[in-house]
Amino acid sequence: MSDDQLQAKFESFCAFGAGAKGAQPLMDNAKFGKMFRDLHLYDQKFTSTDTDIIFSRTEVKPKTERKINFNQFKVALGLCAEKKFGSKDQVGKLTEKICKGKGPATSGATKAVKVGGVERLTDTKCYTGSHKERFDKSGKGKGIEGRVDRDDKAAQGYVGNYKGEGTYDKTH
Repeated sequence: MSDDQLQAKFESFCAFGAGAKGAQPLMDNAKFGKMFRDLHLYDQKFTSTDTDIIFSRTEVKPKTERKINFNQFKVALGLCAEKKFGSKDQVGKLTEKICKGKGPATSGATKAVKVGGVERLTDTKCYTGSHKERFDKSGKGKGIEGRVDRDDKAAQGYVGNYKGEGTYDKTH
């Protein structure tokens, strides 16, 4: 496979999830591991731990950068081929698998799951006490009417159940 194809695959994984367009393609450890995971290159001899170790062994200057460019990526692929196939000479085999594979994949949309007690917790028919008053018979929320005491007679006395309206001695 050509370097152009490998570089295109490298850049596609570098750009995955990155907001900056047109920036120099640099790959961090997470995207390096994602590439091997998405292309199904892991097996019992070659694991995600191996890619983490190989990435950290790859010469990165300065060390605080923790990202590799395309040339450093090719060096890392040589180390990966040595670990996976037993020889650095097999880097062409690994490169071919990378170039033939698909680009970075997303896991898909998040779906709401009703498992266990979630359905019971959101069923308004099961509510008791003051929470029960916030919903009508069909289970639809009453809005502000369900949260605020709107009894006009309660506003006439100090206590809600006050029945002696007009009996307070007005001495003031």
